Amino acid sequence: MKKSEVKDLDKASRVIHAGGHPDPETGAIMPPIYQTSTYVQSSPGVHKGYEYTRSHNPTRTRLEECLASLEEAKYALVTSSGLSAEMLVMHTLPAGSTILCGDDVYGGTYRLFTTVFNEIHNFIFINTTDLEEVESKIKEHRPSLLWIETPTNPLLKITDIMKVTSIAKKYKVKTLVDNTFMSPYFQNPLSLGADIVLHSMTKYINGHSDVVGGALMLNEKKVYDKLWTLQNSIGPSQSPFDSWLVLRGIKTLAIRMEAHQKNAMKIAKFLESHPMVEKVLYPGLKSHPQHRIAKIQMSGFGGMITFFLKGDIKKSKKFLSKIQIFSLAESLGGVESLIEHPAIMTHASIPKKTRETLGITDNLIRLSVGIENVDDLIRDLENTFKIIR
Repeated sequence: MKKSEVKDLDKASRVIHAGGHPDPETGAIMPPIYQTSTYVQSSPGVHKGYEYTRSHNPTRTRLEECLASLEEAKYALVTSSGLSAEMLVMHTLPAGSTILCGDDVYGGTYRLFTTVFNEIHNFIFINTTDLEEVESKIKEHRPSLLWIETPTNPLLKITDIMKVTSIAKKYKVKTLVDNTFMSPYFQNPLSLGADIVLHSMTKYINGHSDVVGGALMLNEKKVYDKLWTLQNSIGPSQSPFDSWLVLRGIKTLAIRMEAHQKNAMKIAKFLESHPMVEKVLYPGLKSHPQHRIAKIQMSGFGGMITFFLKGDIKKSKKFLSKIQIFSLAESLGGVESLIEHPAIMTHASIPKKTRETLGITDNLIRLSVGIENVDDLIRDLENTFKIIR
């Protein structure tokens, strides 16, 4: 199909056809892996658009074309990890820039900002769900960038992207949204006013827990060119094989996200009614503080659940060690269900006092709900509750 024809397709079709045209040389329905480092030139500087794989690669180009289509963006750039994509963004900013960042973000993001870039830029962590606080801090600090994660990790707070980006634009502040938890299938921040969208492709986009990768999507050519120049200069490009694996995984993004959401909703309701659970956070529940906003800006509620067990750290550890189908592991977004303890695992780099202020307590447990049979997953949870009772 032509690019113009793919543009008019539903997302469930675009995940398969954007960047997925048959190989023009052989007619192969699956795109080949261009596992090469360099490309022959007919004369010095004259080539077919590819010189060196750190700079460009045909397999990576296909993936970037697919991602740009799904995220309603003009440009996409894929990297070797989500954190390397964050690093590129930080390098686009002049030294001494101020970045307003959501206070509840992935532990790796917090670590990158507070231990690597803290001597280059100024980071101020704020509650981006509070519109008054956002505007007040923007007026006070005049930042170069507003960094939003929504839903947040691990407390699943929802920021009103349209309202916050509107405030940022009023003060000529760029906005980046980490859209990892929703994937481009359930949420498109560029369409809601964001300037840059970031993804850890390791998670839902790839969906099979076998690739580490990052992506940036945007519409402004000047910023894209700067990001690409930095990537080419520093070198964190996605490998051809990993790009091919993500292209393969993304073909099932639509059906996976629907299955994740369907299972997560049933499990969230089960947990909410369980006597051994103190509180459940899931955007699809009416009890979620920003459920109304989630319904407006997201087309689905995703597969991530956070719940608070009634008990202390000892009980949490026992629960995590006894569960069977849910695998105790970091990361998320794969077809298999994962369970983890943010305070000890993914968010251990955040100081304990800061964690507790945010609400990341020792009885907080995070679920990445997979696409297994939901009755098996609920039975696994119930059996584990019985064991620790």
